[in-house]
Amino acid sequence: MASSTRPLTPHRRDVLAGMAGAAATAPLASCASARSREHGRSLAVVPGEWRTYGGDNRASKYAPLDQIDATNAARLEVVWIWESPDAEIMAANPGLAPGEFQATPLMVGETLYLTTAFSQVVAVDAVTGETVWRFDPESWRAGPPTAKGFLHRGLAWWDDGAGGRLLVATGDARLLALDARTGQPVSSFGSSGSVDLSTDGLQRPADRQPPDLYSCTSPPLICRDVVVVGSQIRDRVGSIARMPPGDVRGYDVRSGAHLWTFHTVPKDGEFGSDTWEAGSAARTGNANVWAPMSADDDLGLIYLPGSCPSNNVFGGARPGDNLFGNALIALDARTGLRRWHFQTVRHDIWDYDLPCAPNLVDITVAGRARRAVAQVTKQGFCFVLDRVTGEPIWPIEDRDVPASPLAGERTAATQPHPTRPAPFESQGASIEDLIDVSPEIRSEAETLLSSYRHGPLFTPYGSQPTLIRPSWIGGANWGGAGVDPESGVLFVPSQSTVAALALDDAGRPVSAGEETSEIAGSARRVQGPRGLPLFKPPYSRITAIDLNTGDHLWMRPNGPGATDSPAFRPFNLGWIGSQQRAAPLVTRSLLFVGEGPHDRRFGQKVLRAYDKANGAVQAEIAVPDHPLGAPLTYMARGRQFVVFAAGYHTTPHRLIALAVGPAR
Repeated sequence: MASSTRPLTPHRRDVLAGMAGAAATAPLASCASARSREHGRSLAVVPGEWRTYGGDNRASKYAPLDQIDATNAARLEVVWIWESPDAEIMAANPGLAPGEFQATPLMVGETLYLTTAFSQVVAVDAVTGETVWRFDPESWRAGPPTAKGFLHRGLAWWDDGAGGRLLVATGDARLLALDARTGQPVSSFGSSGSVDLSTDGLQRPADRQPPDLYSCTSPPLICRDVVVVGSQIRDRVGSIARMPPGDVRGYDVRSGAHLWTFHTVPKDGEFGSDTWEAGSAARTGNANVWAPMSADDDLGLIYLPGSCPSNNVFGGARPGDNLFGNALIALDARTGLRRWHFQTVRHDIWDYDLPCAPNLVDITVAGRARRAVAQVTKQGFCFVLDRVTGEPIWPIEDRDVPASPLAGERTAATQPHPTRPAPFESQGASIEDLIDVSPEIRSEAETLLSSYRHGPLFTPYGSQPTLIRPSWIGGANWGGAGVDPESGVLFVPSQSTVAALALDDAGRPVSAGEETSEIAGSARRVQGPRGLPLFKPPYSRITAIDLNTGDHLWMRPNGPGATDSPAFRPFNLGWIGSQQRAAPLVTRSLLFVGEGPHDRRFGQKVLRAYDKANGAVQAEIAVPDHPLGAPLTYMARGRQFVVFAAGYHTTPHRLIALAVGPAR
C-alpha cells in the first residue's frame, strides 16, 4: 500500500487535551525539600539510599555514587546471598509452582525492604543479608496471580517523621500498609491495615476467579501523600464475557481512604468514550496499568503507562481507537483528574502495551530548558514529551499503516511515529532483514519468509501466519530504561524478538502453535534455516540516547548470545545479543546491565559494567545466577553495594549482593 507522512494532529483530542489547564495550574518551580517536609519524607532523595522502585519517583534507576568505578568494578565480588522464604512455603505445599523473582528492593537506613514472588514482605539487613522480619499476607493461597505464575516486583516507602510505612499491593489484590519497624499491619489504615482492591473504588467489581484474572504485581506509587495503584489483568480472550476494568485508584497514605478513580476505559459520556464504538466500553476491560509508574513530586503529577484493552490481539468487539488503552496518561495526584495524555498505539492488536515506568528528565533542546518525560515501548520507540503539557519535544508523525484483512477487524488507519529519537529496535519484517551469514542460508531464509505474511511495523494479522517484529515480548519491557540526570542520556536494553500468529475473521486462532496463556490466540515460534534465527542479529541490545538532541550515542549487543551454539559457531560473528530481558542501573560512574535468564542455554551468569560515554565494557562480574530483577545500589557503612534479584521458575529465588573486594 502507499505510505504517507504528515504532522501529528490532535486526533480525536488524544494528544494535547487538557494542555492549557495543565500549563495554567502546574507550578513552574518549587523547593523539593520544602515539598518533602509538607508531604512526607518519602519524597526526598536521600544520598546513598534507594527509597523507590526506580531509585526515585522519576524512575531514573540512577544513583549519584562512584565508589565503584572503572578502576575497581572488576573486583566486585559476592559478599552475601539471601534466600527467599517462598521456598519454605513451597516445601510445605508441594502443589505450588515457583514463579519469577522480579523484585527490586528498597533501601532505607541500612535496611532492605522487598516483596517475594508470593507477595511476602521482608526486611533484610543491607550490610549482612540477614532477615530482620518477615510478613506473609498469605496471598499465595488464592493461587498464581498471573499467567506466568507467581511474581511480584516491589513496594513503596512513606515516612512522615513518626516512623516509616510500607505500602504493598498483593497478588490477591489487597493494598496493605505495614509498619516498617515491625512488619505488622497498620491498624488505622483501611480495615485493619488492608483495602480490598478487587472491589473498592472500581466502576464494577473485579471477579478473581480464576485467581490470575485480576491481581497486582507492581509497586504502588506515592505522590503528595496519595498512594496510587494499578492492576494486573489477564489479557487473553474468553476468560469471562465482561472483563474487569483497568481503573487506577488513589488512596490516602495515612488512612487508606479512597480518594479518586480514573477510568482507563471511559464510562458513557466521559472524555474518550467516543473512541469506543457500538457500546464496547461497557463490556471491555483491561487497559490497565500493570507496570510501575512515575511522578513529578514538584508538579504533583503522576504518569501512568497504559496497556491494551481486551482482547490483546483482536479488536473486533471494540471498534474505535480505544482510549485510554496504550496511552501515557498524566493525572493530578490529589484529584486523579487528567491533565494530558498521549496514545502511543490506537486500537492495539499487537499487545504493544506500555511495559515500564516512563523516565522523567530535565533536558535542554535547541537552547531551551525542557521538563521531559520519555516513554520506551515494546515496538522499539522512545516517545519524548513535555511532562507539563504533553506536547511532543520533537514532531511525532501520523503514518499510514496496513489495514486488517479480517472481516471482523477494523484497525486504525494511522499510527504515531516519533521523528526523534530513531527506533532503538528493528521494526517490521522484510527480505532485507533476513539472516545472511552465507548465500545458501540467505536463500533458505527467503524461502521460509515466503510462508508468512509480513510487512512493516503495525502489519495486522491475517489467516496466514503473520510475522510481528518486535513481538509482544520484544523491544523494551518491564525492566525499563535508566537515565543519567546529569547528562540527559537514556539507556535502554531491548530484545529483537519475532513471533507469528494467524486468526480467522472472528479472531480465533487458525492453527495450533506454541500456546501462551498471555496471548489471545496461538502464537507460533519462528524458526530460521539450519537452526539459526530467521533474521540477522543483534537479538538484544543496549542503546544510549541523548535526550537533549534525540541522537543515538551508541548501541551494542547485550552479550555474546548463541555464538557458541553449533549453528552459529562456523561464522565468527562476535557478539549477537542474548535473547534475554534485562534492566539497567545507572550510577555517576558506570552503567550496569545483566543478561537475564529467559534463554538459559546461551545467557551468561554475569553482570557487566559499561562506560556510559561509549558502551565499552569496563568489567564482567561472574555471579551465581542470571540477574532478573532490576538492580539497585546503595551506601552502607561506607561501602557501596550492588544488589539484584535472581530466580527464574525452578532456580532458587535469591538476592545477590556485590561489593568491591580487596585489591589483588
